[in-house]
Amino acid sequence: MSSEYGDECTLRALSLYFLRLGATGFGGPIALAAYMQRDLVPKGWLTDQEYAEGLAFSQMMPGPLAAQLAMWIGFLRHGTLGASLVGILFILPAFLIVLAISVLYVRFRGLQVVQALFYGIGPAVIAIVAMSAARLAWKTVHRQISMWMIFAATAVVTVAARTEIAALFLVAGVIGYLLSKPGNTTQLPPLAAVLPIGAAASAPKLSGLLFFFLKAGAFTFGSGLAIVPFLHQGVVLGHHWLTEQQFLDAVAVGIITPGPVVITAAFVGYLTAGFWGSIVAAAAVFLPVYFFVLFIGRHIIRHRGNTRLQGFIRGATAAASGAIAGASVILGEQSIYDAVTVATAAGSFILLVLKVPEPAIVAAGALVGLWAKGFF
Repeated sequence: MSSEYGDECTLRALSLYFLRLGATGFGGPIALAAYMQRDLVPKGWLTDQEYAEGLAFSQMMPGPLAAQLAMWIGFLRHGTLGASLVGILFILPAFLIVLAISVLYVRFRGLQVVQALFYGIGPAVIAIVAMSAARLAWKTVHRQISMWMIFAATAVVTVAARTEIAALFLVAGVIGYLLSKPGNTTQLPPLAAVLPIGAAASAPKLSGLLFFFLKAGAFTFGSGLAIVPFLHQGVVLGHHWLTEQQFLDAVAVGIITPGPVVITAAFVGYLTAGFWGSIVAAAAVFLPVYFFVLFIGRHIIRHRGNTRLQGFIRGATAAASGAIAGASVILGEQSIYDAVTVATAAGSFILLVLKVPEPAIVAAGALVGLWAKGFF
């Protein structure tokens, strides 16, 4: 089957495909993964089994799902060079877009029109975060009462503590592990590959960004907006790099740009430490994924049917979705405070139920903000 990239899955053709997908792929990690299946399997560049195994690996490991799957495909077809080039080109367009937005945001944030835009965008983002929690929970938990209890407990604790508590993910994973029925008893990979670690030690801003986003990429289960509570705890409450409003704006930037949602790291990095901060933060959040693909992926695939491992991941992901729900409550207190913002959040949630694309909802929120502040 012919294509604009050529008939064969050469390194050049695969790289060009992921460059385009990174520049035009909206809709979040699940949508990006679906685009890869739609485009690459019919070309014969990927078999159905290879895609299914890559998706399973990406869902089981922490970190951004879409970037992990893209690097995995590059690795399957062209080894380490393929994973490296595909990863860079897939992330590059979104990084450049976010960098440009960051520069404009810092320069013009004091303008009333920009404030009006984010007045409407904030409530829309809260609705998207809340819906993300619901979807992740339903996908992971289904009708398992024990997992719903983990979800609810994590959400309540997150709201009460006003922060994400990483230890809850470990506890939830162990509960899921213990509750899973023994089935496939093949030996599990080392538990250290999936356990959280402590916070990075204090350091200058660039090194602080480096260690923080390395941990974010390596130990955040759930992909996509699952990183929000982790970032909120570290960026706003821990390091005080951003204010609550700036953090909401950062999440919005990640949603409205194509490519992986976690590219919001570049926005956080720029606001914290300028140009080099954006590079360090963006590179750090994707670097663990790259090493997972090169050194862990082939071993995880062998154990994907292990019910104990699946149980640990279900428990940790249920906790992650609960943390997202709790974070949406905390962040909502900052951006939903009058009739207009309440109506915007409610309307955005309804549009999400109707499956309107998230970037369109953010754009609609921006228009509401401009209208509410009298710009038209």
